[in-house]
Amino acid sequence: MHAALVWFRRDLRHFDHAALHHALRHAQKVHCVFVFDRDILDALPSREDRRVGFIHHAVTELDAALDALARATGGRGAGLIVRHGRAVEEIPRLARALGVDQVCTNRDYEPAAITRDSRVAEALAADGIGFVDFKDQVIFERDEVLTQGNAPFSVFTPYRNAWLKKLDSFFVQAYPVEKHAGALAPKPEGERIPALDELGFGAGNLAELRMPLGVTGGRVLFEAFKGRIDRYKRTRDFPAVKGVSYLSTHLRFGTVSIRELVAYAWQHGGEGAETWLSELVWRDFYHMILWHHPRVVETTFKPEYARVQWDDAPELFAAWCEARTGYPLVDAAMRQINQTGYMHNRLRMIVASFLTKDLGVDWRLGERYFADHLIDFDLAANNGGWQWAASTGCDAQPYFRIFNPVTQSEKFDPEGRFIRRYVPELERVPNKFVHAPWTMGGIDQSAAGVRIGTDYPAAVVDHASARARTLARFGVVKGG
Repeated sequence: MHAALVWFRRDLRHFDHAALHHALRHAQKVHCVFVFDRDILDALPSREDRRVGFIHHAVTELDAALDALARATGGRGAGLIVRHGRAVEEIPRLARALGVDQVCTNRDYEPAAITRDSRVAEALAADGIGFVDFKDQVIFERDEVLTQGNAPFSVFTPYRNAWLKKLDSFFVQAYPVEKHAGALAPKPEGERIPALDELGFGAGNLAELRMPLGVTGGRVLFEAFKGRIDRYKRTRDFPAVKGVSYLSTHLRFGTVSIRELVAYAWQHGGEGAETWLSELVWRDFYHMILWHHPRVVETTFKPEYARVQWDDAPELFAAWCEARTGYPLVDAAMRQINQTGYMHNRLRMIVASFLTKDLGVDWRLGERYFADHLIDFDLAANNGGWQWAASTGCDAQPYFRIFNPVTQSEKFDPEGRFIRRYVPELERVPNKFVHAPWTMGGIDQSAAGVRIGTDYPAAVVDHASARARTLARFGVVKGG
């Protein structure tokens, strides 16, 4: 093959990269491109979207890393060709201009991305240019892990068991890039990366990202987590404790390698690493579900639960979004996502259960809110998590699993440290009241310097009553 074009998307790293590896091995000259896709960017609800800042930084770092790779192997330098337009138009146009034989990219499993890639492949084929994609963002994909009856799994635990049984060194081996980097082609003259404001986004959103960025940042976070991984099982559910890996955004945009993470957890062993590996298996599971059942984007995984009648309660949904439900841990979690674009995983389950099971609001509204606000938003995981919380998805547990927001708060933030970090109105409230401040009497409220209903909201619903309504709501569908 004379020349190839590698199209980077959610794989913004220069190492252990399937498409780049294969292109460098088989082509004499390899160009690299990233497209700030207007079909995606123009649909974002805010021009200050933090994800664009994260991507822009990663693209800039990737450009420099590719250049350094080429020079280290005696080349004249390389880098990314960056375009701002519609990918379905920009990729075929660039492939023609560069005279490549093939476009190589890593596979995506979202319905819109599958449609986009099909359109790009058709346009390329009309010009006699090939299109090939590779598995890169998961360990096992599509039909690689099936039941004994050759059907896709619908429950996680048996899927995980089959996944772990199938795992061996073959599936976690890296795709070396460095030794083939001499084939990287120089960028065309005059190519540069547009600034954030040229893309129509505020340059200030980069400063708001409270995490290390790019491949460098992913490496810093992973190395730090290695020192905590043995405690992961014991600490991961406590939002006030530094217990999780904080790698979700880097996994979403591919600034870390899923193969490297899985290989480390698998080889390290112990309850902490095994528990973390199980979380990485969830990621493969939800991508598998999305690929086999793209209908979940619009409707329930369990067809019978499409008949659940959710409440039309815009005022309750607004209270949830704006962190004024009167349940401190729920409000603290919502302030975390609103202020930082991140939410601890345990809190995601709590607030999702609260919205659907306490407020009776359709899970799709919460799913959309997370999609608009989470820096690490991933369609497969977000949809799977929300449907799990709403009891409409892939879950062996019945619908009457309903989180009690007060007992969850008492269990996972016992001293109210996380609550007080994001809800400073409750800073002086004693621990015995901080999880349910509406139970304080007037004297206690005065002593704590907070009036419930004025300085901090009263509870918008009674959990016991809400739980009864949820059981009735699902009982109608189940015929109970």
